[in-house]
Amino acid sequence: MKEVLRIAVEQTAPGINAVLEGQGIPQWKQPDERITRLAEEAVSIYRKLAAPVGMMMEISRDEFKTVFNGEGLNDDASPVAPIFQASDSLALFAVTIGEPVCKEISRLFRASDFALGSMLDSAASEGTEMTAQLLENLYHQQLQKEHRFEPGVGILRFSPGYCGWDISGQKRLFKHVRPGDIGITLNDSFLMQPLKSISGVIISGPKDIFYFEDVFSFCRDCRTHTCRERIKALMEQ
Repeated sequence: MKEVLRIAVEQTAPGINAVLEGQGIPQWKQPDERITRLAEEAVSIYRKLAAPVGMMMEISRDEFKTVFNGEGLNDDASPVAPIFQASDSLALFAVTIGEPVCKEISRLFRASDFALGSMLDSAASEGTEMTAQLLENLYHQQLQKEHRFEPGVGILRFSPGYCGWDISGQKRLFKHVRPGDIGITLNDSFLMQPLKSISGVIISGPKDIFYFEDVFSFCRDCRTHTCRERIKALMEQ
């Protein structure tokens, strides 16, 4: 059954340090007061305009195999395939923080306010990521409540466009979860609108199925390698 979740904006409002890190300023570095004020203003705008919402539905391994295979363009070495094949539970998801934030980012850039526009873009990206993480946490709690999450089990989410799962996978994912119900559409290039949206699959299973080295050809094109931190955190739980 598909579940739509309206989320309080305060649950996804990013911290100042997270916004600054999105701008390439590490926590150990003290930015000047002007930069800090810009980050604070960006978070304030986020709180006023963001409307985070998500949807989630469980899916069987056999059903997800069809979704994952998509248009047949996945990398043969994608680690997602062996992970979901060894999983216990899977759920498709989609989240967005809404169009108003995206429109404001565009407006700021059109007005040549690049500093605030860039800062708001970082705040919006972090808020979208926090919304996706919230859905992962909620699925985790659901599995625990139903006694389907035992010691030694882990949970991670994956999205088309990453880890060798081709971006065209969005097409079949959208056919199943139908995120148009929460205002997310897909264009011919498989990009989502609003831009600050995330979709994918949340996978639960034995922790050891999630470990892989970032040595694949597609890893060289990844700008963030955030999987390293997420896998490390999972293994340490």
